[in-house]
Order: sequence, then C-alpha cells, then structure tokens
Amino acid sequence: MNWTESDGKLVRTFKTPDFLTAYNLVSAVVGPAQELNHHPDIAFGWGYVRITLTTHDAGGITDLDHRLAKAIDKAVKPLHP
Repeated sequence: MNWTESDGKLVRTFKTPDFLTAYNLVSAVVGPAQELNHHPDIAFGWGYVRITLTTHDAGGITDLDHRLAKAIDKAVKPLHP
C-alpha cells in the first residue's frame, strides 16, 4: 500500500501517463466511495491523481479510511498496476 499519513489524513498520489488515465482512475474510485458512504478529496490533472482520506467528524484517520484505502487500491489496480 502506497498511502502515507500526514496531518491526520491518508494520502496517495498516482502518476499517470495522461489526463484520460487520470480521469479513469478517479472514476474507478467512485464505486468504492459510494459503497462505504465515505468520500475522499480528490485532485487530478494531466499525469497525476492525489486522493486524501480522513474522517472529518472524528478529526482524523479511522478504520473507515483504511477500509476505503484498501478498496481504492483494489479498484484502481487494473489502471495502475
């Protein structure tokens, strides 16, 4: 898992070869986020996607963030092996 903890957040940055791949990677995150009803902050553009997870009402990282991180890793694996 390539997630790092910083300031009460789990963060992972993906490098992508182009904008379309970045967009498709972001799209792959939607399903797991909806299933867990836990929605990440996502920044993306040409060549990158940065996903940030935290549980705002708990003031930091919780088990739900770790569960979503694992689900995201699984969902994006076909796009970012």
